[in-house]
Amino acid sequence: MKFDELDAKMRVFETAHDHCALPGLFLVARLDGRGFTRLTKELLGFEAPFDVRFRDTMMAVVQHVMQCGIDCVYGYTQSDEISLLLHPATQAFHRKERKLNSVLAGEASGVASLRFQRPVAFDCRISQLPTTALVVDYFRWRHEDAGRNALNAHCYWRLRGEGGTPEVANAQLSGMSTSAKNEFLFQRGVNFDKLPAWQKRGLGVAWGQVAVEGRDPRTDTVVQTTRRRLVIDEALPMGDEYAAYVSRLLAEA
Repeated sequence: MKFDELDAKMRVFETAHDHCALPGLFLVARLDGRGFTRLTKELLGFEAPFDVRFRDTMMAVVQHVMQCGIDCVYGYTQSDEISLLLHPATQAFHRKERKLNSVLAGEASGVASLRFQRPVAFDCRISQLPTTALVVDYFRWRHEDAGRNALNAHCYWRLRGEGGTPEVANAQLSGMSTSAKNEFLFQRGVNFDKLPAWQKRGLGVAWGQVAVEGRDPRTDTVVQTTRRRLVIDEALPMGDEYAAYVSRLLAEA
């Protein structure tokens, strides 16, 4: 059998189940770290529940995947997850889901492994959203999840610090209302509302015009100009203001 015939015969087994996102749909990729609780708490000894070293690594991963050849409008990270809003008109990999999933997960895993100096893995899934309203709802969902996770994490690790086992800490938190959790922390000297915004709301990354200083070789003088750069937002707004923030990014894409 000639190579061209063999190639055509076998390649169909790789591509028979290829799914391409439909044109006109918004694509959001969500990446999740695999086994990051054990990685950060047991293997790397990061501070619980939040550590700026982990935050900075996740931000480095977001910035990398937003510049790896897949046109991204917005990146958002909280805990060990990353959400990426792809440009509505992207034709990256002909919008093949398996390619987007594998490349984004691979790029994120590679950068994180280098930063953590040990093998790290992310998985990735694509949401196909037909309207801008659903895109906004998606990011509000992950944004509000960050607040719930942060409150639970602070309570959980306070209980652990007081000698509670993981089972006891989870049991005490089960069924506890949001107000009760806030009061629990307040009684221990922690005002949840005054904790750093990035812990409660996550962090956003979007493209913006940034002033940079350069030198004009013709006149050998310092000049000011602007460049398109990724800008990190460590104090994201909340609720309807955050919805307006995401809507603006969509309108400017």
